[in-house]
Amino acid sequence: MVVLHFTAMADPDASRAWLCAPEAEVSAHYQIDPDGTVWRLVPEALRAWHAGAGAWGPVGDVNSRSIGIELANTGRTPFAAPQIDALEALLPGIMARWQIPPERVIGHSDMALRRKVDPGRRFDWRRLARGGMAIWPEAHAPADPAQFAAAAARIGYVLGDGLQPADVLEAFRHRFRPWVAPDAPLDAIDAGLAAEIAERWPVAER
Repeated sequence: MVVLHFTAMADPDASRAWLCAPEAEVSAHYQIDPDGTVWRLVPEALRAWHAGAGAWGPVGDVNSRSIGIELANTGRTPFAAPQIDALEALLPGIMARWQIPPERVIGHSDMALRRKVDPGRRFDWRRLARGGMAIWPEAHAPADPAQFAAAAARIGYVLGDGLQPADVLEAFRHRFRPWVAPDAPLDAIDAGLAAEIAERWPVAER
């Protein structure tokens, strides 16, 4: 898998220093600065400590099964164009080397429900999908909201200890309906989107 993050820090140099500091106990394979500079921090073949607790489908130890990419951004501002251009240049090579399909490029918020929100509602997943580097549903039809939970599980969202269905909905909307108010109730559009994604890109262990 590839897991995308934001650093939640304003200074790219400071975030890179933190990712390289032993006392931080956090690391990532890459950091991409707003000006498009790509920093290789951990060799891809080695485990980095970027994902933490959580799961995606049957994968519980995400750190051992993923490449982590940190985008230097506070999470409150748009991502810079050179930064996203650099991400789009970096991702195809990673995906080819590790045989990662587009549906296995996820956000930190997808696998760390309630705990993380990055890369956040400002991240343009549709743009990545247009380049074959992520997924985006296009032809969905409304569905029964009662079907949402089962479809979300087929996509990869995992309800762990203490998590609630609302946590899945929040993460799903971070990714696929970022313009919807966080406290809006589950509706037929959510269910239709989830049903399409589950049908086209069901999670599989790889």
